[in-house]
Amino acid sequence: MRFPIVGVLLMALPAAAQWRIVTVDPGHFHAGLFQKEALPELAPEAFVYAPLSTDLTAHLNRIAGFNTRKDNPTQWRTRVYAGADYWERFVAEHPGQVVVFSGRNRGKIDKIDQAAQLGMHVLGDKPWIIEPEDMPKIEAALAHAKEKQVALFDGMTQRYEVSCALQKELVITEDVFGTALKGSLENPGVYMESVHFLLKLVAGNPNLRPAWFFDIRQQGEGLTDVGTHVVDLVQWTLAPNQAIDYRKDIEMLSGERWPTVLTPAQFQKVTGVEPFPDSLSEWVKPNGLNYFCNNRVNYKLRGVHVKLDVKWDYEAAPGTGDTELAIFRGSLARVELRQGKAENFRPEVFVVPNRAEDKARIAAALDRKLKAIGGEWPGLTATDKGAELQINIPDKLRIGHEAHFAVLAQKFLSYAKSPATMPAWETPYMLAKYYVTTQGVALARRNGSGKGTE
Repeated sequence: MRFPIVGVLLMALPAAAQWRIVTVDPGHFHAGLFQKEALPELAPEAFVYAPLSTDLTAHLNRIAGFNTRKDNPTQWRTRVYAGADYWERFVAEHPGQVVVFSGRNRGKIDKIDQAAQLGMHVLGDKPWIIEPEDMPKIEAALAHAKEKQVALFDGMTQRYEVSCALQKELVITEDVFGTALKGSLENPGVYMESVHFLLKLVAGNPNLRPAWFFDIRQQGEGLTDVGTHVVDLVQWTLAPNQAIDYRKDIEMLSGERWPTVLTPAQFQKVTGVEPFPDSLSEWVKPNGLNYFCNNRVNYKLRGVHVKLDVKWDYEAAPGTGDTELAIFRGSLARVELRQGKAENFRPEVFVVPNRAEDKARIAAALDRKLKAIGGEWPGLTATDKGAELQINIPDKLRIGHEAHFAVLAQKFLSYAKSPATMPAWETPYMLAKYYVTTQGVALARRNGSGKGTE
């Protein structure tokens, strides 16, 4: 069935609009964020191909919300094909030049590859793959994109978070950080922990997740899903602008996995669905659904020991939220990003000198660095906290996730206009990232960890 979705047309796009955007099977709100603002590269006529589902309805409601908001409304005119054969219709028609994939992860890389072969620029939300056997498919898709001279981008939004960018800047500043310590399995040179929560409340009501989100064959485990960002930040910080050969530069050491258990009542609250669908029966035990969303991985990147913990709990305690910890150990100091209770659950950056006698020298170097990058991030200062130095980040620099996505969209469109401008290191970065995430989960499965509980 094809039908138009009509919004309120209150503003004109710039005359330079030239490309039509196609969204395929939008199963995540990121798909809508690409259209939150009118962009000069995109024509107001947009297309959606998807099965008829609540995911599609949610996506169309978001677009309608952008069109009808009071401030700076968009004017998308959306044409929809809704049916079980949505993919075949997309391949036959592919009416646009830019395609967005955000939703179910199993089989996503096959669609990305086919879209590239159709000559379309692809913004594919992470992750592109969740199983190690699909690594050759990423390489094939990237090769087809090069052949067709189109841009493929998986958009790592955390790179646009000011705290992450500042941590990277300080790690590459030798008179602040020194050189990266290689560390050991017990005391790694890099440690990162990311904790998320399944139940999120918006205005007191659960922000419902689709039932398929809890199928690890569709969504992936924690490391292969949200862990994609964590792995990207490690290599982006330790080896900026450098091509990484995952076959030579990465050594996988160990992996673990364990479930978060949801009772029938918890599952119904977070999905709005009567527990438990047949598709999840494999992981339903007497105590509830064993959702394998937690992973730990140890590996080496160019000799530096890296340990990552990616975790999902059911619900945050009142007044709390997601937490993050990222520690990079250098010969002069540790550079730490902390997002926890002490930081009021917003990310803050600290420099912790290894030796008290080096603190004054490091503080002076830090001051010079903050002044040097003040053109890009104005207003940065450092506060002496005794054993450590805290970076003071002005509120105006903390733009939030949706704004990060807008920056990402502009970056992607710049590559679409000129695919040759995409840095040469992005392709090997992508391969290295997905090698770590998929091999880490494979290691955990092979060692028998995380069989679930009764």
